[in-house]
Amino acid sequence: MDSRHEGYHVKREVIDEQRLKERSQRMDPSQINLPISHRLKTSLSCSVPKIKRSIVGFLPVLSWLPRYSIWDYGMPDLISGISVGIMHLPQGMAYALLASLPPVFGLYTSLYPSLIYFIFGTSRHISVGTFTILSIMIGSVTERLAPDANFLIYNGTNVSGEVDIASRDLYRVQVAAAATVLGGLIQVVLGLVQFGFVGTYLSEPLVRGYTTAASAHAVVAQLKYIIGVSPKRFNGPLSIVYTLADLFTLLPETHLPTLVASVVSIVVLITAKELNNALKKKMIIPIPVELCTIVVATVISFYTRLNESYKISVVGDIPSGLQPPSVPNVNIFSEVVLDAFAMAIVGYAISISLGKTFALKHGYKVESNQELVALGLSNTVGGFFQCFSVCSSMSRSLIQESTGGKTQIAGVVSGVIVLVTVLKLGSLFQELPKAVLSAIVFVNLKGMFKQYYDIVTLWRSNKIDLLIWLVTFVSTVLFNLDMGLGASMGFALLTVIFRTQRPSYSLLGHLPGTELYLDMETHKEVREVPGITIFRSSATMYFANAELYLEALKKKSGLDIGKMLTYKRRQEAKQRRRERRAERRARREAKRQKKAFREASQRSKHAVFSVEEEAGQLSDMNGDLRREAEIGWKERENNTVFVIPETARTSDGQHTWMYLKGTDPDTATLGSVSDLHDADVTTIDSSSEDTLSRDLERVSLGSLGKWTWDIHSIILDLSTANFIDTVAIKTLRNIFHDFGEIDVHIYMAGCQELVMKQLERGGFFSDVITEACVFATVHDAVLYCVKHHGAATINGHENALDMSGTRL
Repeated sequence: MDSRHEGYHVKREVIDEQRLKERSQRMDPSQINLPISHRLKTSLSCSVPKIKRSIVGFLPVLSWLPRYSIWDYGMPDLISGISVGIMHLPQGMAYALLASLPPVFGLYTSLYPSLIYFIFGTSRHISVGTFTILSIMIGSVTERLAPDANFLIYNGTNVSGEVDIASRDLYRVQVAAAATVLGGLIQVVLGLVQFGFVGTYLSEPLVRGYTTAASAHAVVAQLKYIIGVSPKRFNGPLSIVYTLADLFTLLPETHLPTLVASVVSIVVLITAKELNNALKKKMIIPIPVELCTIVVATVISFYTRLNESYKISVVGDIPSGLQPPSVPNVNIFSEVVLDAFAMAIVGYAISISLGKTFALKHGYKVESNQELVALGLSNTVGGFFQCFSVCSSMSRSLIQESTGGKTQIAGVVSGVIVLVTVLKLGSLFQELPKAVLSAIVFVNLKGMFKQYYDIVTLWRSNKIDLLIWLVTFVSTVLFNLDMGLGASMGFALLTVIFRTQRPSYSLLGHLPGTELYLDMETHKEVREVPGITIFRSSATMYFANAELYLEALKKKSGLDIGKMLTYKRRQEAKQRRRERRAERRARREAKRQKKAFREASQRSKHAVFSVEEEAGQLSDMNGDLRREAEIGWKERENNTVFVIPETARTSDGQHTWMYLKGTDPDTATLGSVSDLHDADVTTIDSSSEDTLSRDLERVSLGSLGKWTWDIHSIILDLSTANFIDTVAIKTLRNIFHDFGEIDVHIYMAGCQELVMKQLERGGFFSDVITEACVFATVHDAVLYCVKHHGAATINGHENALDMSGTRL
C-alpha cells in the first residue's frame, strides 16, 4: 500500500468465504457434507432411545402423567375442571343451535374431543370443545346441503308447508360429522408431514378480521331465534344481505313473548358477567352465570308452560345416554372438502395461537405439529360419535387457567361433568327456551364486537395490516366464511409479495470506532467510506424484484451503466474509425515518401545534391501532414480530451503521454498527463499500441461525471437474503459483468449458508467470479477493498477509517 493510504491499516484477518470454509473444516470435521446414503441410513436407524422419543412425542401424556403430583395439582385441576364443565353445558347446547343441530350434539361435542386431546395434546391450559366460529362454519354447511326446502312434508301431491324436522336434523348431523371427520383427517395429515407452520399464514389482523366477520354472521343467524320469526334460507355470496333484508320484512311479525324472553336473558347475562368481572378478585371461582341462567329459565318455562301458553320455541327432546359410533357418509366428502379444509386451518390457527400464549406465560413449550395431530384426532374420533368441529375456546381456556388449572386433567374433569349431564340430567333441559340459548351466544360475542376497535388501532400503527383486516372482514361478510377465508389469505399473501417487490434500498456508512455499517440517511453520525459504495436491500432479491434491485443500485451509486456502456461502445467505434483513417493516411504517406525517395535517387544520379532544396521539400511535406492532422482534430467532438505521445517509444516499449484538450489545435492546451484534474483520467506508461485507445475511452467516459472514478468498489450487503433464485443469480452475474466493464469491483457480504449453496448450485461462481468475492461481513469486505484498492482521495484529503476490529 502506498504512502497515500497509510491511514488504512488492516489490523485483523479479512475473512472471505474460502477462508471461512477452510476454518470451519479445520475446527469441526464432522461438518463436512456426508453422502446422502449415509444420512439416509442414519435417519432410518432404529434404537431404543429413538423409539422411546417417538412414542413419547406422539403420546405426550406419557411424558407428564407418570410424574403427576396429586397433592400439588389435584385440587387446582379439580376446581378448574368443574368450572369449565359447568361452562360446557350451556355453551355446548347454544353452539349446537348455532350449527343448526339439535342441542344434545353440542353436549357430545363437549365430551369426546376433550378426552382425545388429553392424550395427544401438548398444551396444559386450553379447553377443547365447541367454539363460535367453527359452529357458524358448520351451520353454513348443514344449511347449504340440508335446507328446509328439501324436507317439506307432502300431503299427496300438495305441499303442507311443514318441515320434517326429524329427517332434516338426521341428515344435518350426517353432514356435520362428515365435514368434521374430513377436516380432522386433513389436520392429521398436515401434522404428520410437519406442516404445523401453515397456521402462520393466518396473521393476527387476518384472524381478528375473520372472527369479527364471523361474529356478524352469528348475530344474523341468531336473530330469528331472538325475535321469533322464520326467514328464508339463503346460501352463497351475499346471503347475509338477503337474510337481513328478509328479516326486516318480517319485523312486523315479531313474536313478542320470544323477544321479551331474549331481552331479559341478555340483560341478566350482561349484568351478571359485569358483576363477575368486578368481583373476580374476591372470589375463588367465578359464578357460573350461564348455567344459572339456563337452570332458572328451564324452571320458569316448565312451570309456566311457555311453549304451550305463549308458543315460545324450546329445545325439545334430549335423549339420555350416548350414541353408538357410526361411520360418516363418505359420499358427502366431495361436497364438503373445501369447507373441511377451511375449518381445519381456522381451528388450528385459533388453538395454536391460544396454546402458545399460555405456554409463554407459564414457561413450557407447545409443539405445533403435535398440536395439529392432536386437534385432528379429536375431530376425527369425535366425528364418529356425531360431534362437529372443535377447537380451543378462549372463554373456557381463560377460566381453566384463571381458576388454577395445571394440566389437562382439568379437561378430563370437565368431560366427566358433561358425561353425567348427558347420562342423567339431559332430559331436565327439554323445556329450555331456544331464545335463552341465542341470548347466551349473543352475549358471548361481546368480546368479538370489541374487535371493531382494531380499525382505529391499526390506522395509527400499520395501514397495510388495516387493509388486510378490512378486506378480510368485507370478503367474509359478503362471500361467506369459506370463500372469505380464501380471499383474505390470498390478499394477505399479495401484500407480502408487494412489500418484498418494493423494498427499501439504502447506502451504508461506517460508524467510527466500530465494525457497524448503518443507513446514511437515518444515521447522521456514520461516514461514507471513500471510494466504496455499500448497498443493501431490506428484502430478499428474487424474480419479482431483481430488476428493481438493479435499478436501485444504479440510482444509489450514481452510475448509469447503460448510458456509460453505450457511450463507451460509441467511442470505441469512433476510435476504430480513426485508426483505420490513420492507417490509410500512413499508407498514402508511405507511398508518397517512397515515390519521393525514388525521385530523389534519380535526381542524385544526374545532379548535385542540394541540402537547402531537400530541406524545403521536407518542410512542404510536413506542412501537408500538419494540415491533415488539423482536419482530423476538427472532426472530433467538443470538450473531448485527447492523448498523444510526447516522445517516441523507448527501448522498453513505453511512451510519455501528453494531453490535448479542445477541438482547435491552435487554442488547445498542451501539457503532461499529471496535469489532468477531476474528470480527466488517463492511463500512464502504457506498454502497447492499444493503450492510446483505452486512454481515449476512459477520458471520454469522464465527461459523464466526476463520480465515475470516485467509486472503485461496490459491496452488496446480502445479509437480508434468506434465499436466492435463478433470476436473482442472473442479475448478480450481470452486475459483476456490467460494473466490471467500467473497472468498478463488486463484492458480496453477509450471505447465509443456504444462499451460498444456492449460488453454487446455480453455477454463479466461475474463474471470473470466485468465492473470494464473498465475505463474512461487510467490514471484512471493506477491509479487503481498502487493502487492495485503497481509499479514494477527495479534495486532496484522506477520509480516515478505523480498521481496528476484533481478531477472528
